[in-house]
Order: sequence, then structure tokens, then C-alpha cells
Amino acid sequence: MIFSMDICKKCGSILTGDDVGLFKKFICRYADRDFYCKYCIAEELKCTVELLDRKIAEYKASGCALFK
Repeated sequence: MIFSMDICKKCGSILTGDDVGLFKKFICRYADRDFYCKYCIAEELKCTVELLDRKIAEYKASGCALFK
């Protein structure tokens, strides 16, 4: 059986749930496909991946539904 995986629209890497959550939180809340990985999001937002990792942890701790 073949499962479809979300891949980064920009670099082609396989996405995690956190990547999708970040994209929806910072780029487009209503996106349903064509997401970026956190590395490409960091490049787009001109910030570090470490900052995005800290934000993921904060959102998870606060119960944000985009990060389960």
C-alpha cells in the first residue's frame, strides 16, 4: 500500500507535523497542501531554526491545536 507524504514545496524534504503547524502558524493558516519544512520557513522568515524549535515547544506547552 502506498501512502502519500507531505513534502516541502521548496526543497522536497519530508515534512513533520511540526513543519505543517509552523507553516500554518506563520505563513498561511488555511493552507491544506504545499507546505514548507522548518528550514525553508526559517529562510523565508529570516530567522534561525533554533528560534522556530523554541516556538514549537512554547506552542505545544500552551496547548496550541496546530502542534499536537
